Amino acid sequence: MVKHDSQTPHHPCLSDRPAPRWARRLGLLASLSLLGTSLVACSGGRSLKHHLFGPTTPAARNNTGIVVADEPQAALIGRDVLARGGNAADAATATAFALSVTLPSRASLGGGGACLISRPGQPAESISFLPVDGTGAGGDRPAAVPMTARGMFVLNLRYGSVQLGDTIDPAIILGQQGITVSHQLAADIAAVQGPLFSNEGMKSLFSKNGTGVGMTEGDQLTQPRLTSFLSRLKLVGVGDLYTGALSDVFVTQANQAGASLTRDDLRRSLPGETSALHFTSGPYRLSFLAPPADGGLGSAVAFRQGLRAENVISAWRHTGQKTLQEGQIFMASGRSDASGLPPLPASTSFVVRDGHGLSVACALTENNLFGTGRLAGSTGVILAGAPRYYPGPLLSAAFLDAPRSRMQAILSASGQNDAAQIVADTLKQLTQGQPVTASTGTGQLNSIICSDNQCTGRAAPNGSGLSARTVARRSSK
Repeated sequence: MVKHDSQTPHHPCLSDRPAPRWARRLGLLASLSLLGTSLVACSGGRSLKHHLFGPTTPAARNNTGIVVADEPQAALIGRDVLARGGNAADAATATAFALSVTLPSRASLGGGGACLISRPGQPAESISFLPVDGTGAGGDRPAAVPMTARGMFVLNLRYGSVQLGDTIDPAIILGQQGITVSHQLAADIAAVQGPLFSNEGMKSLFSKNGTGVGMTEGDQLTQPRLTSFLSRLKLVGVGDLYTGALSDVFVTQANQAGASLTRDDLRRSLPGETSALHFTSGPYRLSFLAPPADGGLGSAVAFRQGLRAENVISAWRHTGQKTLQEGQIFMASGRSDASGLPPLPASTSFVVRDGHGLSVACALTENNLFGTGRLAGSTGVILAGAPRYYPGPLLSAAFLDAPRSRMQAILSASGQNDAAQIVADTLKQLTQGQPVTASTGTGQLNSIICSDNQCTGRAAPNGSGLSARTVARRSSK
């Protein structure tokens, strides 16, 4: 049964080689079909059905998987991956690629992010694939090195159960069939329509019939160039984008849009893998995204010492420190900067848990709404802003575990300056037995909260996202 709720140190090899035997591959793509061509940005939307993983063994009645994301169509893609037998890492990877199509204002392949991952009974781990500066010269709109695809490759390689290409397929179908412009994407277009449409490529893509009138909620958006890029990415592998012929194509197209990137930039920019920031508080074990994704550090100190998260991060950034070990020491220092942070860039987040307890929480960013406001030409990829020109976003995610009471929480947040604070405030509410209000300023929290193996997903009530759940029932004989 499938249903959705209305509440709203790096790996040594990063080429897209076949995964090792231990990865427990479920099988290749069996077939693709599309049932239901209409999606709306609300809980009443129907899902894109795609036979990603072939037949799956019926699971126990309580084998429930949940995906919660800021954009409904991407949440439904992740849910369908779980329904077809994929694990939480497969669903998270598919959700991220889907967001590059359904919410390109915040989750373009030209950007990056960070993910927190936990296997049952094992320490949580953090993967950072933040956008980094290019080193090229002469461009009038410097862009970041695209890191999302490489980050998803690491997530898939370390935790996934299917080939990476299988998780790209739903995004390809979305691009081919077209998406329904969601409330969030429509709001993002409206927020920056003037400067965005000064670029002809963006005007042609995001205005109605290229007229300069911005698309609104419910309009249909097709992205043939991005679809072709995703198809090629699946065919040649993510490694080719960073070390092969696709790297040449991307750099050439990006630099024609003023990006100032080099092939060396793509080759050298690698995700980082570390343990999560962690500590215990009474019966609770808490884990947070680790630096350099420093929103997790802000959430940890805000929860532990009652300080304002963005003020903590302001003090942390003034130290120039970047590592997990430095973050663990700083976490106990109680340092804070009263000046806080300047207005921060937009981001988006999502959380996933499968029926076996594997949990993933991710936050993605382009360092600016619609990044540089330009496309990398024929690739259709929106270029993220070069970090040197923007304050770093607060990307925050956290896990809470209370083994004795069989309680778990999986949290991630967006909302600029308030993202880290809302994670801390929610953790306080949970550990104090209070109702979760999730109403900290502009912070938008996506959460999955479990008690006695019964889990509930909740999308940010001040956003327009979706909690999508799948339950596999035992077959009757």
